[in-house]
Amino acid sequence: MPNVPSRRTVLRTAAVAAALPLVGPLATGEAFASSPSPSPASGHGHGGHDGGLGANVLVFDPSMSDASIQAQLDAVFATQQSNQFGTERYALAFRPGTYHVDVNVGFYTHVLGLGSSPDDVVINGHVTVDAQWLQGNGTQNFWRAAENLSIVPPDGLERWAVAQAGGMRRAHIKGDMSLWPSPPGNQWSSGGYLADSVVDGQVQSGSQQQWLSRNDSFGSWTGSNWNMVFVGTEGAPAQSFPTPPMTTVDRTPSVREKPFLTIAHDGSYHVFVPALRHNSAGPSWTSGRAAGESVPLSRFHVAKPGDSARTINEALARGSHLLLTPGVYALSGPIQVNRPGTVVLGLGLATLQATHDNALIEVADIGGVSIAGVLLEAGSAASPVLLRVGHGRSRTSHAANPTVLFDVYARIGGAVAGGAAVSVQLDSNDVICDNLWLWRADHGLDNTVGWTVNPADTGFLVNGDRVIAYGLAVEHYQKYEVLWKGNHGRTYFFQNEHPYDVPTQSAWRHGSTNGYAAYKVADSVSDHQAWGLGSYCFFDLNADVYTDRAYEVPDTRGVVFTDLMTVCLNGPGGGGILHCINNSGNPVQNGFGTFDMTSYSNGVAG
Repeated sequence: MPNVPSRRTVLRTAAVAAALPLVGPLATGEAFASSPSPSPASGHGHGGHDGGLGANVLVFDPSMSDASIQAQLDAVFATQQSNQFGTERYALAFRPGTYHVDVNVGFYTHVLGLGSSPDDVVINGHVTVDAQWLQGNGTQNFWRAAENLSIVPPDGLERWAVAQAGGMRRAHIKGDMSLWPSPPGNQWSSGGYLADSVVDGQVQSGSQQQWLSRNDSFGSWTGSNWNMVFVGTEGAPAQSFPTPPMTTVDRTPSVREKPFLTIAHDGSYHVFVPALRHNSAGPSWTSGRAAGESVPLSRFHVAKPGDSARTINEALARGSHLLLTPGVYALSGPIQVNRPGTVVLGLGLATLQATHDNALIEVADIGGVSIAGVLLEAGSAASPVLLRVGHGRSRTSHAANPTVLFDVYARIGGAVAGGAAVSVQLDSNDVICDNLWLWRADHGLDNTVGWTVNPADTGFLVNGDRVIAYGLAVEHYQKYEVLWKGNHGRTYFFQNEHPYDVPTQSAWRHGSTNGYAAYKVADSVSDHQAWGLGSYCFFDLNADVYTDRAYEVPDTRGVVFTDLMTVCLNGPGGGGILHCINNSGNPVQNGFGTFDMTSYSNGVAG
């Protein structure tokens, strides 16, 4: 069990392990001002805006000078480094070739190679996420992405110090990889995700609190804090939770990789949609071209900010797929996906904002849909749901062609005040979720966060059967944060924090129960399994608030939770979590860094 020293609060609670340097406190609710947008020139020698992808997709070619590319990369980073709640969005796209540049990846920045293989685009330099904008605290490094690249760091070390919503996919790191911030400070990072990637050297977890690797290949791995989770990953450490806290699942039962943008020799764009894989280990692309379908961009409606839901839905009804170029889309109604196999792909953390208490995406009870790379935001007071797949319970099986959600993020408060009862609701069967962060904001711009300002009941509601979640982070919701009613569900990695801002115990009680479980499996469920779960409390109003349990499940032989933990991050007078799962497990309460680690099967925790 980690030895955790005491320390004061930062904007977002950073968990701590032994012997790591800390810095002073920051003011809760600090606003981050947006700086002016860069204006990269187009034309020869500069990032172009070809292909109709919009002004904020910068496309680089190896014939351009490295100096001109670097200047544009630096201009974007200068805008986005600390632009946590701004409206600027960027995609930085590299055509196949070799580049000698350093790419610092700030907020709402999506770095992508346009080759058919990660090795088609070689960055001789760093593709870096660090945390010097926040004095070395990486626990707020959200909303950014890198994919489909080969990275050759000149000093042999790639740094990717992210929190939630900062995934890297389909990458080849030709060296070592560090998952925590650099000095000075080099504090905490938390909740990172790496998929379908190769690291030739060693991965150094450093201060990462929880981490998920899925279908990766590593030379080696070193380090651990709370729970490191590996699914279908070659070179992963052996299962050893809780000492050290490694959770290792040898094979990934069923998954498709995220669709990605490519460019052909004739300059035309395509979106490659990878095929479904079963019982897999390792990346999809290391033994030759991955299986799947290449769809010409001419079959997509290429949306720009300002497009209405009606315009988008008319295009979808004509049979088009949807590419969302970078920006914020104010929508008064939902995007409606009614055709099997439809691809909805966002670039540059494309953000959909509900303006009239509406849903943002509604997918019919159909198969083969991909929803990828979108940030869903409650921009009005009371949306019932932000994203919904299916409409009511169904007997239809989609196991042969599941709908998959990739890098789908929800935000309630933070940038704008708003509310939504449920963020993601899955009524269809066989849905796969691959890297979700559903967040009721605990900090943000002025007047966007508060118990009654950004209300949200549940982040993740599952009614369908055989739903799989790889990388599920759900935080700060006011009732059950995850409510799972479907049978045969599977979760690989869960990260959670209870709401910080509970004003009183009486405001957070149902019946005789204090608080709400972070992860609730309904009493009607007979089969459910989960691996590698963490739930934390940080009640910051000094109101002596408790929740009776972090995980609540039926006492049924088919319900098995493997490697779960709770931790209290608030000091005396804040409160805590009284049990880990059901009525089992030790309390974590009234003392920063108190832990409980266990597993659970058939009513027995141990």
